[in-house]
Formats: sequence, C-alpha cells, structure tokens
Amino acid sequence: MAAFPWHARSRNYVSESEVCKLESVPLDFGDYHPLKPITVTESKTKKMNRKGSTSSTSSSSSSSVMDPLSSVLDGTDPLSLFAAAADPVTTTATMDSTRKKRDKDDSSAVGSDFEPWSSKRGEILSRYTTTEKLSINLYMGSEKGKATTTGSAVSEKVRTRLEELDDLEEGSQKELLNLTQQDYMNRIEELNQSLKDAWSSDQKVKALKIVIQCSKLLSDTTVIQFYPSKFVLITDILDTFGKLVYERILSMCMDNRVSLPDNFSPEIVNDTAKETCLNWFFKIASIRELIPRFYVEAAILKCNKFLSKTGISECLPRLTSMIRGIGDPLVAVYARAYLCRVGMEVAPQLKESLNKNFFDFLLTFKQIHGDTVQNQLVVQCVEIPLYLTLYSPAIDWILQCIAYHAPEVLLTEMMERCKKLGNNALLLNSVMSAFRAEFIAARSMDFIAMIKECDESGFPKHLLFRSLGLNLALADPPENDRLQILNEAWKVITKLKNPQDYINCAEVWVEYTCRHFTKREVNTVLADVIKHMTPDRAFEDAYPQLQSIIQKVITYIYDFSLLFSVEKFLPFLDMFQKESVRVEVCKCIMESFINALTLEDEKRMLAALINGFIKMVSFGRDFEQQLSFYVEARSMFCNLEPVLVQLIHSVNQLAMETRKVMKGNHSRKTAAFVRACVAFCFITIPSLSGIFTRLNLYLHSGQVALANQCLSQADAFFKAAVSLVPEVPKMISVDGKMRPSDAFLLEFLCNFFSTLLVVPDHPEQGVLFLVRGLLNVIQDYTWEDNNDDKVRIYTNVLHLLSAMTQETYIYHVDKVDSNDTLYGGDSKFLAEINKLCETVIAQILDHLKTLGKEETLKRQSQLALYFFNTILAHGDLRNNKLNQLSVNLWNLAQKHGFADTKTMVKTLEYIKRQSKQPGMSHLTDLALRLPLQSRT
Repeated sequence: MAAFPWHARSRNYVSESEVCKLESVPLDFGDYHPLKPITVTESKTKKMNRKGSTSSTSSSSSSSVMDPLSSVLDGTDPLSLFAAAADPVTTTATMDSTRKKRDKDDSSAVGSDFEPWSSKRGEILSRYTTTEKLSINLYMGSEKGKATTTGSAVSEKVRTRLEELDDLEEGSQKELLNLTQQDYMNRIEELNQSLKDAWSSDQKVKALKIVIQCSKLLSDTTVIQFYPSKFVLITDILDTFGKLVYERILSMCMDNRVSLPDNFSPEIVNDTAKETCLNWFFKIASIRELIPRFYVEAAILKCNKFLSKTGISECLPRLTSMIRGIGDPLVAVYARAYLCRVGMEVAPQLKESLNKNFFDFLLTFKQIHGDTVQNQLVVQCVEIPLYLTLYSPAIDWILQCIAYHAPEVLLTEMMERCKKLGNNALLLNSVMSAFRAEFIAARSMDFIAMIKECDESGFPKHLLFRSLGLNLALADPPENDRLQILNEAWKVITKLKNPQDYINCAEVWVEYTCRHFTKREVNTVLADVIKHMTPDRAFEDAYPQLQSIIQKVITYIYDFSLLFSVEKFLPFLDMFQKESVRVEVCKCIMESFINALTLEDEKRMLAALINGFIKMVSFGRDFEQQLSFYVEARSMFCNLEPVLVQLIHSVNQLAMETRKVMKGNHSRKTAAFVRACVAFCFITIPSLSGIFTRLNLYLHSGQVALANQCLSQADAFFKAAVSLVPEVPKMISVDGKMRPSDAFLLEFLCNFFSTLLVVPDHPEQGVLFLVRGLLNVIQDYTWEDNNDDKVRIYTNVLHLLSAMTQETYIYHVDKVDSNDTLYGGDSKFLAEINKLCETVIAQILDHLKTLGKEETLKRQSQLALYFFNTILAHGDLRNNKLNQLSVNLWNLAQKHGFADTKTMVKTLEYIKRQSKQPGMSHLTDLALRLPLQSRT
C-alpha cells in the first residue's frame, strides 16, 4: 500500500476559540420578543356595523396593526359575540363576591396523595393493544398560505389565515392504511415532533392544524380495542400544544424580565397578551367539527386565567354540555375523562363540573347496551365483556377525581345512583377502584350484595371480587363481617374454571386471609390454589402470581416454625419447578428470616465507614502529620481495597494542597514532602487488584507528580501504566456482571493521550519515548476481531501527534516546559512525529482493507468517515496526497450505502462553511470533489 506522509495543519488556538464563541446579542424584553409577530397598539375598538365598516380611536403609533380577527368580522358574527362574552373588562366588572371567595381556594392544589395520570399512562398502553391494522391521516402541508407584502391590506392577511385553516379540510391530508400498532405509535410521535418543530419555527397555524388533525382521530373507533391507547397517545399531543400556547402567552407578560407570579390576577396581564389569548380562542371557535373543537379548547383551558378570574369556572360547564353532542358512548366517556383531567390540573377546587360529567355519563349509560353499539361490536367481532373493560380507564379516572377529598355524603350518593342502574358491574368496579379503601371496606357487605346482583354475562364477577380484595388489603372491614366476607368471596373464586382468572383473583385474597385469620384458614386457601393450579401444569404460566402469594404469606407469618407447620406450604413450594424461580423463592424466604450480611457486604460497609472517617481527619497546615496518619491507616487497613484507594486519593490531594500553599514555587522542604507523597502512591497502587483502578490511579498520580514538577516520578507512573496495559483482560466484572473491557480501555487511553501532550521527553530516553512505548503495547495487544477500538485509538494518536507539531500547545502545566518549548519546532522532532503518523495511517488503512467483506461493510463505512473527520480536523489538506486520501475515504464511506445521509450532508455543509474562514479557501475545491450519493 502506498505511503501517505502526514502534514498537520497549523492551528491558532486563540483565534479558533474566539471564532467559536457565541455572539452576545442584547435583548430589550420590553419592546421585542422573537415569538411576538404582531404588536397590537389599539386598546379600544368600537362596535362594527353589518357592512363591515369600522371606526376606532386614534392609534398611538402610525405603524400599528389592528388585530385581524376582531377588525374584520361584523358585530353579529358568533366570534364577535364570543369576544364580547370573554371581554376581561366586562367580566371583571360583573364579578360577584362569591367568585372572589372561591378564588381564594386556588391554593388548594392537588396533593401528593392524588395518583397522577402519568402513572396510569404506561399501564393503559401495555394493556390495550391490537394486532389489527390501523389507519391514520397525516398532515401533508400546503403552499396556499404565502406571505403577503408589507403593504398588503389587513383583510388580505385575514383571508390568507382563514384559507390556511380551511386548507386542512380541503384535502391537505394523506390517509395511511394497514399500519401495525408500532407503526401507528411512531406516526403519532412524528406528529408530536412536527407540532414542536412547527411551533419553534413560528408556524402557529400549521401547529394548530396538526392538533386539529390529531383530535379528529379520537372520533375513529374502527379498531375499538385500541381506543384507550390511542386516547393516551393523542392527548399527549394535546397536552404539548396546551403547554406551548400557555407558555407563549405567559412569555408575553414578562415585564423587565420579571415573569408573572403563580397566582397572578388577570388585571396585571398586558393588553398584548390578552389579545393573543383571545385570538387563540377565536381560532378554535372556528373549528367546524365538534370533537376537535372540544379537545383543542380543553387543551388550552388554562389560558382563561389571562382573561378573567371566572373564565375557567364558566368554560367547564359549557365544555361539559358540549360532550352531550358526541353520539358514541366510548368516545364521549373519554372526552369526559380528558375534561376532568384538565380540570383537576387547572382548577381542582371546581368539583361541580366533575360531578356533572359523571351524572351525564349515568344518564347515557344505557347506550352501552343499545343496538348501535351492539351492531358495532358484531362487525368488529368484540365480545361485550371485552368492550366494557375499554371504559374502565376513563370511568376510573373520573371517579378518582370526584372521590379526591370528597365528603362521605357525596360518595354515598354516587354509590346509590350506581345501584339504580341495571347491568352496573362496570360502574361498580370503577367505584371500588377510585373510592377510598376505607369507604369501601366499611361497606364491604353492601358491595358483595351488589356484586351478587350483577349480570354475569356482562362484566365478570371475579374482576369485581378482585377489586374488592385490593381495597380490603389496604383497609380493614368491620370485625364481625370478616369471616362472612371471605366465605362469600371464596365461593365465587373457587368456581372459576380458567386458571389465569382464578390465580389473579386468589392472589389478592390471600393477603386478606393472612392478615385477619389464623394458619388454619391460610392452609385452606393454599390447598385450594394447589388444587386449581396443578392440573395440566397450569402453575407454569403463573409463577409471578405464585411468588406474590409466597411473599404475602411470609410477610404476615413471622415465626419460622409456624410457617413450616402450615401443612400445604411445602406442597405449594413444589409447584415452583423452574430452577431459577425456585432459587429466587427460596432466597426470598431465607432473607425474610435471616437478616445477616455476607462477608463481602460486611467489607463494603466497613470500608465505607472507614473512608468516611479518613475524610473527616484533618491536621490543618501540619501536612507531615497528615501524611503520617495516612501511612498508619494504610498499614492498619491493608486488606480493604476501597480504603487503600481512598488513601491514595487523599495523599494526592495533600500534595496538591501543598502546591497551592506554595503557589507552585516549592522550597527544598516542600519539594521533598511532595516526593514523599508521590512515593506513597507509587508503592501502594500495585497492591490493588482492580486493573482499571490501578491504571487510573497511575495516571492520576502521574498528573499530580507532573503538576508538582516531579518529572522523573511522573515518568515512572506513566511507564508503569504503559506496562500494565497488556495485562488488561478481555472481560471484567462490573457491578457483579461480566462486561467487555474494550470500551473502558479506550476511555483510559484517550485520557492518557491528553496527558502525554504536555509530558516533556526524558533527555536520556529519546524522542517521544512514552508515545512510542504505548504504540508498541497497543500494536501487540490482542483485540477482538469484531471490534474497531484499535483503529479508534490510532485516530486519537493522530490527534495527539498533530497537536505535538504545533508551535504552541493548546494547554500546559504551570512551571513545566513541554516539548513545544524544549524542541522549539525543530525539524528533526517534526520529522520523527511525521514518521510515527505515517506508520499509524498505514495501520488504519490496513484495517479498513480487512473490513471489505460483506458482513463488515457497515463498520468499514463508519470507520472511513471517522478517519475522514480526523484528517479534516487535523490534517493540512493543501497536501495533494492527503487531499486525495480524504476524497477516497469519503467515497468509501458511501460506497455500499451504509453512510447516514444526514451526517454526510451536515459534514459537507461544515466543510463549505470552513472554506470561508481565513486560510481555509482550499476547502472549496475539496467540497467540489466530495459527491453525495443517493441510496436509491
């Protein structure tokens, strides 16, 4: 292979640093903000006549622009009426005293005892899945809304904006069919990202289109079993939109860089922010379809705070009433759940709308069993029990919001209303899931009576008993009812034929049995579990539930002898026939009765305590006494490796504190003292067993010796590190698991190279003796065939050698002359460096050549681009051979289609930008020789 002589480019680190600094731009927050497209200076607008003519007060600025939506629409238009209703001046003036009193309760925010929606999100996504194909409408963009000229009329701007909004309904969508569930979720994530990108690029209309489009997806129930997960995904986008709008308006309220307080009053919001807020509500009011209009307005409900104190309390009942227009009961109940969620976030004290949503749902509950829904289920081949479970997340959430800090009277009323409905198992399950466990436990017999009356064909009774059992695990029922409750529940549970249904229910009631009864009842329950789970080896599919049962039994039966006197306990353990599970269960039992640390645990704990003590010991400025203490501690704790590591770090810190006191100018006494510190570290490190612990401590201690001008000692540390590299094993233990060591070795060597830049050559050892020694070790080290770390190390060596050729190095150690000072750019020194570079390049190219096989082409592409970037950053591309080599590497990276197109494009753009820098014009020719190859 032809040799490629290396020519490093000259670097001026100071000027490069200046170029890379960000330009400081002063901002006047009072007059300008980058997200503020229009500044409205009109403060009053007289009522407009039906012909559209307007009259207004004189403007304070001749260049002011009227708000387009409020200046064009006539007085009888619904949007104008909406504006009049939402006028903050009017609403503030008519605010009554009861509203003022309620506003004081804003501080009663939701506490930590309220389970947030985010904790339910993952469970819903994992539970409600589908294998059927899904469809989605993607926003394709439009070219209709082109920017108008500066002198265009206001009406033209309004027309353009309205056309952009209408464009969504005029075919600017593309329907994607036959998507898998994962594809569907990826598309939704793309829409979420598109929303953020549109917003950040100040395309507010496009952002609104995306949100409207996503909201429309919530009216589609063609794959009904996926609907709860779809609701979660879409409402994530709505939440993002609501947050962006709110923060946008909030940023407009900043006065002299001071933001509004948390509980701000609308009176202190400036007119510009209010106008912008109203514009958003106007845009949303113009959405034609009910479902997207409802969801988008609910998403920005919090923005009503900018307009009036009563805005949220007035909007919630109106939005609740809007849901009555949604015909599909499943779509409607999730809309109610979203409104309750937003309501709890922005105004948790307004309970009336929560109750109204639930009562409205009860009124339409019979729709679930109507012909329309039944026909839809027949078409989709969905059974009614499965269909009813789709309602659970929404109803559970609504009831959780209602039950939060609710009085007993309200909860009792809710329970009585549910009783009056037929086929109310679904509601009953949600009530038991959402209400306080104490409330449920106190009325356990009432709930059992209601469960008995439920229709088995609808919602399965065993799920109702499971929900009841979960409550009784958290709260105790009346003592006189406990045995009767267990008997009634177990009558139903023991009749279950499906092993999975049985074990899911039995697992919950085992805890109730252990908690309130003796070993006799526990033994009976365990015997029943064995009876149900042994046939057909059903236990093999229920190991997690069986483990949970064991955990509950040993939690409540503290005595070891009592536990093993339970007749069915050992037969129960026999069901754990999978070796790994059996070991885990036995370990769990042992840990519950034997609270003792292993030898290694004891060592680790003792070492941590001793290290804490060592860090606390200080003799002030008496550094010699401090070092004597460390020497004595080493002799006392020589068997505890973590303590030895801490002592080495402490001694190194002591040497650096000495340097700090002497300000780098050591006297004869302090120079001898730091050499003693260095000697302490040098003789202690070999006694450690961890290979990377030793390597890093050699490097760290060598850096400390170098900083204290102990050059021969620093060389000794670095030589020791170089000689230790061949001993690095292929696999090392990390947190108890075996891991490849290559990544750790690469990290260490890169750190080592950074240090070697400033280490001066020894006068008797020859030029770059440490670098040469390290290169020999790297060459002889046995690397894995499927690993490219050796080449990555060689490219980092090129970085080091290129930095060594500079007239002045990028950094230095104070009072230590590096090779730039010792050699002063001597031609022989530079020639030696270039020879090393030529050898390293040959090694890299040889390795690239070995990767020419089909299975390694991707690695070849990545390494070729990596080496290209090294030449670009550190090589002098005015040299023809280097220039041609870089072109060859560029083409090799793209040759087989494995190069990332975005990365290649960005690299080429960077080269073109660099070509405009002083002295870099030769990169222009290089850019012309670097083609971008298409993958097609």
